[in-house]
Amino acid sequence: MMRNAPRLFASARPGALPLPADKKLQAFTPASVLDRYGETAAGVRAVAQGDNVITIFDSIGEDYWSGGGVTAKKVTSQLRAIGDRDVEVHINSYGGDLFEGFAIFNVLREHPKNITVKVMGMAASAASVIAMAGDTVEIGAASFLMIHNCWVIAMGNRHDMAETAEWLAPFDAAMVDVYAARSGSDPADIGKWMDAETFMSGSTAIERGFANALLSADQLTVDESAQAEDRRINDLRAMELALVAAGMTRTQARARIKALKGTPGAALESDVTPGAGDPKLSEALKGLLASFK
Repeated sequence: MMRNAPRLFASARPGALPLPADKKLQAFTPASVLDRYGETAAGVRAVAQGDNVITIFDSIGEDYWSGGGVTAKKVTSQLRAIGDRDVEVHINSYGGDLFEGFAIFNVLREHPKNITVKVMGMAASAASVIAMAGDTVEIGAASFLMIHNCWVIAMGNRHDMAETAEWLAPFDAAMVDVYAARSGSDPADIGKWMDAETFMSGSTAIERGFANALLSADQLTVDESAQAEDRRINDLRAMELALVAAGMTRTQARARIKALKGTPGAALESDVTPGAGDPKLSEALKGLLASFK
């Protein structure tokens, strides 16, 4: 197992992960994971941080609903500002666009100095791939690392579905490779964990080699305002996924949700989340989402 030899892992990092040439399909994190994030990880933050810290407390990839999101371009800019120094990457993210996660992993693994990843609340889906770029990975005892197969929403006939499955296979294989390189676990076991959409607690992640050590509890805190905002925005993200799964395009789904929200813009335009504190809107969103389950 390589978890006790982080520099060995650094010298054995795999080559650049594949990125799709044609992104007509986009990888998502399923709504069930958004719900789990809201219940257990929303708002968890580091107590303190320095000027060599990159924070990943948002969706992976550009995020329509928050106007934010963590991208490879942003991480590259932050690394450039930090310079030739050791880096800490603080993660609390449900995931997002897997392909952007691959790109961020590739950017981080090219950094010449030591990278310490700290999983504050959750590193799920695309965020778990990013976590594997750390020479050392620390995780909270009550935090989770979640791995699963590449998850998309696609429509079409059986030939389209077969083509989609074939298109996805290399990305699942790439995730197995990077998890295996980090953990030393059997790729066959990793494949089964991915098939089962596996959440690993801090102790399990360490036992399986995905992390090196537990974060002490005094390094973590819950920001209540961030927690509330995380949960409210995730309601909108889950709504979008439900509408797309029901057959709408993302543009149509977003237009429908914007109409329910009753706000002129898509991204948040102030410190207040659209719909926050409006019980009628909250019930309308929940009712529409329930109708597609």
